[in-house]
Formats: sequence, structure tokens, C-alpha cells
Amino acid sequence: MSVKTEARPAEAGADILGKPIDPGVRIGHTHLKVADIDRALGFYCGVLGFQLKQRLGDSAAFIAAGDYHHHIGLNTWESKGAPPPPRHTTGLFHHAILYPTRAALADALRRLIAAKIPLDGASDHGVSEALYLRDPDENGVELYWDRPQDRWPKNADGSLALFTKHLDLEDLLRQGQ
Repeated sequence: MSVKTEARPAEAGADILGKPIDPGVRIGHTHLKVADIDRALGFYCGVLGFQLKQRLGDSAAFIAAGDYHHHIGLNTWESKGAPPPPRHTTGLFHHAILYPTRAALADALRRLIAAKIPLDGASDHGVSEALYLRDPDENGVELYWDRPQDRWPKNADGSLALFTKHLDLEDLLRQGQ
């Protein structure tokens, strides 16, 4: 079945356009083009601790946390041996990996330190705390946890008051010790 998605007259879909998406929608898995599957697995499984779910030779691998089918797909279908994309071009800025607790994020930071992986940044956004880094293929990676919604900062009108402040890494590391 083929569905044309080109622009249609305003009356054809005006009743659906502009309406909010179902609040149950979530972002699914990320699929990354990498130059070397083993190197990518060394980072995502060896450092971050994801589990290999399936591997297709040296062309693709699927990894996950826990029993999920895959959270991240890695492939070399168009990128085997290729350099990272140049900066200042369009494409993925980063993919974000959500940790369930602050203690789990602290564990991720400990893993990065042990593997000597540098951070590009670390931020407190009020609603979340995040670590920013690059994988071996220079893909941007955000590791973060969300604070409970009742702790999110709000403006006087009730809207979110997002901000970006320096994240105290020493305080994060004390978490869960």
C-alpha cells in the first residue's frame, strides 16, 4: 500500500493537523551508522554496559538494557571504515539514553571515568541531570535521568522553567556510594 504524503488542500486534513500527538507516544530505538562494529560494541557494551542481543557479522549489532529487543542498533551498511561526519552539517546532534535513577547515572559516570572517556559537558536542566560525550564514531551521546515530575521547576503560570546549570559531578559521584 502506498500513501501519498504530499501537501493536500487545507480542508483535507485540517481536523487532525495541529492536534497534539497521543501522550503515550515514546521515542523508540536509535540506529547509528558506525565505522567499526567491534569498536562500537566496545563502547556501548564494554563501557556503558548494554547487552548484545543479536549480531549480523561485522555489518550490524543490536543492543539493549535488560530484556528489551534493542535500544540501539549499530550498522556499517553505509559507513564501514568511514570517518565521522563533518561538524557544522545537518544530522543527529545526539541520542539520549535515559537512566531510571540518579544512582544509575552516577554508575554511568563511574564507568566513563574508569574508561577515561572525556565529557563534552555536564548539565542540570532542572527537570533532568545530563552527561554529554561522544562515542568512538563521534556521535553525540547524552546520558541522563529525569527528576520526578513533582520536582520539575515551574514558572508562576505553571509552565516548565527549564534551565541549564553546571552539574556538580562530585555530588553525583557521591550518589549511591
